[in-house]
Amino acid sequence: MQSSSTPRRTFLAASIASGFPAVLSALQSAKTLKVGLVGCGGRGSGAAAQALKADDYAALTAVADIDMERAQSCLSRLKRAAGDKVQVEEQKIFLGLDAYQKLIASDVDVVLLATPPGFRPGHLRAAVEANKHVFCEKPVAVDAPGIRHVLETAKMAREKQRSVVAGFCWRYSTHIKETFAQMKNGAIGDLVAYYATYYTNPVKPMPPASERPSGMSEVEWMIRNWYNFGFLSGDGLVEQAVHSVDKIAWAMNDKPPISCVAVGGRQIPAEGGNIFDHFEVNYLYPNNVRAFLGCRQIEGCYNENSDYILGTKGAVTIGRGPNPRITGQSEWTFTGQKNDMYQAEHDALFASIRRGQPIVDVEWMTTSTMLAIMGRMAAYTGQQITWEQAMNSQDTLFPANLDWAGSFAPHPLAKPGRTKFV
Repeated sequence: MQSSSTPRRTFLAASIASGFPAVLSALQSAKTLKVGLVGCGGRGSGAAAQALKADDYAALTAVADIDMERAQSCLSRLKRAAGDKVQVEEQKIFLGLDAYQKLIASDVDVVLLATPPGFRPGHLRAAVEANKHVFCEKPVAVDAPGIRHVLETAKMAREKQRSVVAGFCWRYSTHIKETFAQMKNGAIGDLVAYYATYYTNPVKPMPPASERPSGMSEVEWMIRNWYNFGFLSGDGLVEQAVHSVDKIAWAMNDKPPISCVAVGGRQIPAEGGNIFDHFEVNYLYPNNVRAFLGCRQIEGCYNENSDYILGTKGAVTIGRGPNPRITGQSEWTFTGQKNDMYQAEHDALFASIRRGQPIVDVEWMTTSTMLAIMGRMAAYTGQQITWEQAMNSQDTLFPANLDWAGSFAPHPLAKPGRTKFV
């Protein structure tokens, strides 16, 4: 992906040469795109920086978060990186669980969604209903009802001609795109099996209950430690290892599996929270093709983030070495230039807006998210789960309403064999 700034300058020069009507069209294409950021944490700050870099005429005009200190820290970092493209007035810093609504109503053109995933289906719907273009971080939901809600939003985005670009960054990576292109062109023959690893340290360990400030509500405590609660994060498989799941889905042409079984549990005790710290999922696809995913978030263990893809004529290895490679009947190693895939997502989003040719990533990003949710369902219950069962599940993790000052009782820690599929 290339930055869209050079093509716009070329277009402007050509327009001046060809006459006034084209000049007018070029000036319209250079209209400032006002950007609003929902969620001012590390990923949100990064997304905003990339959005401002992606377009010469993008400006950050509003932010939304639950914490003023975090919002101001985010803006300070962005001002150092993007200078006067950060144009957020004090009254455009919105706080609270309804801050996203105020931001969407503040005359922004593009909304960046980077809050905990449980909020995402509602935030995405509100942005698209208001005719905004959206960058939507992964995953897109934490449960099947959320997935179905997002699929309805996808139809709306297409009808309204709004771009929705997903935060599944590997889809915008030059070296992974080229590797998958080699596979699609038959370099390893027919796909037989896919094994992905996502072994890492804990992302956001749950603090002890003694650290909860006096007077802080239960809901606020959970949101500030959102990763440890399934209704907010979806669990580590859905929030983190979903990147590996997305590559599996991509290799399978985004067609759903027949079923899956899984194991998982909580090895390291923690005060509060209800997520597992390890999973192993076995997906069954048509023609007895299998996909396996192992993920773990425990300190002091072997770490790896790799992909091993087996075909009838060869094998692909990604992550074990500096470049992807193919061995077998055809030998190949990626030798091109790797790009910044996080930046490429935003380059693609803003270029699509300027061209008036929307990108809607929603259908495949829901498939990838649902594939991860399905694996979690199988691990939590200890049952074999079919794709149809998963898609039609009525188990709602994220509540319809959250009171910032109130309480909420999420599902207890799952016990395979006892926890029921809903």
